Order: sequence, then C-alpha cells, then structure tokens
Amino acid sequence: MSGEPSATLLEQARPGDDPSVAGERSGELGALSQPNPTKAHNAKSWQHLRVAIVHHWFISRAGGERVVETIASLFPNADLFTLFLDKQELPSGLQKHKITTSFLDRSGVARGAHRHFLPFFPLAVEMLDLSGYELVITSDSGPMKGVLTDPESTHICYCHSPMRYLWDGYSAYLRSMPPLTRSLFGLTAHYVRNWDYAAAQRVDHFIANSNYVAGRIRKYYRRDSTVIHPPINTSQSFLARKHEDYYLAVGRLVPYKRTDILIDACTKLGRRLVIVGDGPEMNRLKKRSGKNVEFLGEVDECQLRNLYAQCRALLFAADEDFGMVPLEAQSYGRPVIAFGKGGSLETVVGAYSPIRAQEFYKDPAITGVFFGEQTADSLAEAIRSFESCEKIFVPRHIQLHARKFDTSVFVSRLREHIDSVIQAPFSSPNRKDKDEMILQPAQIALLGQNP
Repeated sequence: MSGEPSATLLEQARPGDDPSVAGERSGELGALSQPNPTKAHNAKSWQHLRVAIVHHWFISRAGGERVVETIASLFPNADLFTLFLDKQELPSGLQKHKITTSFLDRSGVARGAHRHFLPFFPLAVEMLDLSGYELVITSDSGPMKGVLTDPESTHICYCHSPMRYLWDGYSAYLRSMPPLTRSLFGLTAHYVRNWDYAAAQRVDHFIANSNYVAGRIRKYYRRDSTVIHPPINTSQSFLARKHEDYYLAVGRLVPYKRTDILIDACTKLGRRLVIVGDGPEMNRLKKRSGKNVEFLGEVDECQLRNLYAQCRALLFAADEDFGMVPLEAQSYGRPVIAFGKGGSLETVVGAYSPIRAQEFYKDPAITGVFFGEQTADSLAEAIRSFESCEKIFVPRHIQLHARKFDTSVFVSRLREHIDSVIQAPFSSPNRKDKDEMILQPAQIALLGQNP
C-alpha cells in the first residue's frame, strides 16, 4: 500500500502537513537514516557474500512482498528464489534481480490455484538449488524455511507467521470444508505439519515480525526469535486539514479479515463505510451491504493516501500476525478502531470503552480504540465510544507513533542483526537441554553402568 522502500526518508513540508510535524519528521528520520560509521566495514563486507533471498510466491503485492523488496535493497546483487512468479505482480525494486522459480511454476494451473498444491510444497522447496550461497534469507509464512543450504552458509528466516492452516487455525479451516475435502486436507496437513516442524530446525536464526508471531514460533517450532517489525513507508504521509464523514477499511477481501463485521456494525449505526481492496469475498460482501457501504476495489497510491488522510478512523477487525494497514492509517494521523488481539496490540496504543479522558494524557497517548469480541455489536460499541471523544485524539501524536515503525528503523535493525549473526558462530537451536540433549556413545555407556 506504500511506495518504494528507502532507507533515507528526509522530506520537506507539503500542503496539508502540520509545520511542526514536518520539522520533527526531518529530525527523527534524519537521525535514523544517517550512516553508522561503526557499521561501514561490515556493510562493505557484505558485497563479497553470495546472497539468496527466498520468498514463497510473487503473485500479489502485499506486506510480505514489501518486506522482501526492502531486504533486497540491502543486497542489490542477491538472487531470488520462489515457488511461483507472476511477472506483472513483481515489485519494481525486484525486477533487476535474477529469479529462479520451482518446477510447480511451469504449470499455469498450479500458479492459478497454488494453495491447492500444498502436498507438493516440501518437494518443490527442497529442489531449489541454493548451493554456493553464503547467506540465505527466507521470507516465510509457509514452507520456504525448509530450503536446503550449505553447511557453511547462514540461514536467516524472517517469519511472517507459522502456517495458520497447519497450526493454530487448523481446526477452523477443517470446519469450513465439506466432508470429502476435510478428509483429504487432514491427511495432507498431517504430513506437511511434521515436515514444517522439521524444516524449522534447519533455520540458523529466526526473525519474527511481531511479538505475537514470536510466541507462536516458540510454541510450534520450539525456537527463539528476534522481533523486527516490518517496514512502514511514512515518507509520503501527511496530516489533512479537514476530514470527511466516513470510516475506512483497507485490505484483501478474504474471510479472516472479517470485513463482514465492519459492514454489519456500520449498517447498524447508519455510518458510511468505504472499503478499499479486492478478493474472493467481494460478491458475498456486496450482497449483505446497504447504501451506506461503498466498494472502491483496488485504488492507486495517490487516492489511497487521500483516503487514509481524510477518514474519520480506520476500522480493523482481523486477528493479524502484525498488520501494516493500521500503521499506514496512523502515519496520516488517523485513529484506528481495532479488534484487540494479535498484532494490533503492538501497532495501536489503544483503550477499551468506556474511554477515560486521562488516557489521552498518558505517555504514549492512545492512538485508537479496541473492541474485545470479534462481533459487529462489540465493534459498534467501540465506534460509539470513539465518537464520544473523537475530537480529543491528537493527529500529530498518532503520526509520531507510526514513525517508530518506519522503513529506516527496519533497515537499521536488520543490518545490525545480520552483522551480529554472520560474525558469530552459529549455536544450536534454542531448546531445553534436559528435553533435547543428544547423548554421545561414551555418555550412553556411562549411563548404562549406573544402577
């Protein structure tokens, strides 16, 4: 939803900006994007490394693709590997890189229905030839962590999420399937789940995109991780002088986003809702919507920026792993009314209704409102609570909160992490020694002598 990533984000004031905010933007981001002299030698040393960046597929432009594009900006000579590639959807910053696809990509049918080829993912991933690469970075919310690397290489996995349909969301996915599909998926998922756990043990160092995901990596893979939040491009955000009378929803129209909750709540309250995005749920959602709901489909960057800047607030009902959209809205100084679970707890400084006046004088001040249940009634209550104190929200404070997640912060933290792991020898995966200790033959013999 944002423009091309950049590590340098200094900019001038523009029409619609609060002048004081423009000055703070230059000071804050200028400090973040200044070269660190202590890292100069390490940055140069990267140039001689043979680097591979691996991503599950490039068939849409979403948050994961923006993360890959930012990572690739640090390694202009890196090669890319992926299961599926749609060249029309490839971000401009990645088009200069050499890209290798899996054997599955040779079939147009597989590319168009890629999720149905889950049983073949392990084989396709392991057949990607990464021999000779000294640094391998996998961008993973699926099987890519399972690539086979050289013994001398360093494998860093930036994990967007363990596969939900194999782990915490498995039962919900099964319930949504017809009986025959449910049986077939159950057999497949059992095999791929075991492989996925084994694949996680091949990773040298995990990075999680949120504390929420770090907890699930620890739960399902028994691995520790370093949290580095995804990059948010705040360089083009601004504060609008006036706001329109509509609530905004942005994202893919897929079931787990729970856009139906947003529609039902706004219909109940008679509030105008503008929805940006497309997806398989579009027709179903349109049928349940009244005249107060407007579907815009995909929009260009300029239109999206104005929609963010001029809305009353962003509505967000998903249980997300991280969630870039709430931060994008906050970068324009707009409050967020979000489901209080998952990544939203890390990206929004929220309060539950009823909201007390003192919440606005805390440090940090609140930037949004949480609702506790994933229902239209709970959201409607949160909207009423927001409207009761809407004028107290301070756009400049909301915007400054979003800048803590700026692209320059991501680049700086990723550089430091890579420097630390490629200089230090790899230690074995983080496990409880008493549970995972591997005994050598001599130790086994000694144990056998004990009564």
